[in-house]
Amino acid sequence: MHSWSRIFSTLALVSFAVAVPASSVASSAPAASPTVPYASDDPNLPLWNPFEDITPEPIRGSLGTTVIGPQNVPIDLENPDLLAPPTTDSGDVPNFKWPFSMSHNRLQTGGWARQQNVAAMSIATALAGVNMRLEAGAIREMHWHNDGEWAYVLQGDLRVSTVTPDGQVYLGDVSQGDLWYFPAGYPHSIQAKNSTPNGAEFLLIFDSGSFSEDSTFLLTDWLAHVPKEVIAKNFQVNMSAFDHIPSKELYIFPSTPPPANIESDMVVPNDTPMPFTFAMSQVNATQAPGGSYKVVDSRTFPVSTTVCSAEVTVEVGGMRELHWHPTEPEWTYVIEGNARIGVYASSASAMTMDFQPGDIAYIPPSYGHYVENTGNSTLVFLEIFRSALFQDISLNQWLALTPPELVKAHLGLDDATIARLSKVKQEVVGPAS
Repeated sequence: MHSWSRIFSTLALVSFAVAVPASSVASSAPAASPTVPYASDDPNLPLWNPFEDITPEPIRGSLGTTVIGPQNVPIDLENPDLLAPPTTDSGDVPNFKWPFSMSHNRLQTGGWARQQNVAAMSIATALAGVNMRLEAGAIREMHWHNDGEWAYVLQGDLRVSTVTPDGQVYLGDVSQGDLWYFPAGYPHSIQAKNSTPNGAEFLLIFDSGSFSEDSTFLLTDWLAHVPKEVIAKNFQVNMSAFDHIPSKELYIFPSTPPPANIESDMVVPNDTPMPFTFAMSQVNATQAPGGSYKVVDSRTFPVSTTVCSAEVTVEVGGMRELHWHPTEPEWTYVIEGNARIGVYASSASAMTMDFQPGDIAYIPPSYGHYVENTGNSTLVFLEIFRSALFQDISLNQWLALTPPELVKAHLGLDDATIARLSKVKQEVVGPAS
């Protein structure tokens, strides 16, 4: 027993001697290495544009292969980052794109209307949109909603009106690039003026994703469903006074254009504490390195308490910088140009989609994202939020205002790159230098 114990003790000492390293010095320390592999250097550019005369294929580098079955070439041309997504896309992100061109259009004498709500795009739970067109003189009949209504004029001139619960009245004119807002339950009217031959087209935003334009409270629809005896008693007139009320809703209908002089159209002078329209078209845009932007929220348009917006222009090769919105979703609408939007949804999930004029994006709160101009002309789009105040977080500014060594530890940036980070939000950046 003693001899075996002596052998085991000797072996243990030898083993310990081998395991203990010599005194370490700086020159013998292993070289620094990343905790995980470095990200790919592939720029992941869009592989084509919608105007190319090609048959697009789902191939990016060594990945993918050709389509040998049926193919909708026009749609694939418009969506290069869906058919051949960048390799940075990953995980499961809900569809966040809806073209108004895919919405059912309600045609009326004097105009039309089409909508997007949660039924069309399930991710869009907090905001819904309507695109409406009125010929000169045509009226969107007097009505009200359960939800607040915010509007942006795309073309033409309109006259809008409302009456408050306190019996105050507001009548106002709006033109291309201008806004209006009516709180939930406020009755209002919309009529296209004849100052332009084609009337007007506009965008309506409602502060509920489940809003339906087909479920509004309409003046004619209500009275068509009230006994004539009750109507006469309410207005204290003979029942025959209402012999010509419509038997069903009018919704959109042609009419005589309003007079050019707004004062002659007023029953009483405007007496609301705040205006219900805002001349965003007259606001000077803030210039940025790659474009410009205007922000209108309750600080400048006080009556608009549930919806605010930014109008953004991005020059060719530029980009709305990497950013996110802390608490509110973004409803994005492309007015001019071509864009691609990439979103990061946490948990290694990211998706990139392409957008043309009339397309909608819906980006949930805190999703990191960018909007890149991928066309050959200026990109113009709206960022719309269900909020009284516009807020965003700039990735560039966040890194610039964080201790440099902490940023280096995360991203491995050198001092020259750290020095180029911007302590001021850029909002819109130009092409990389």
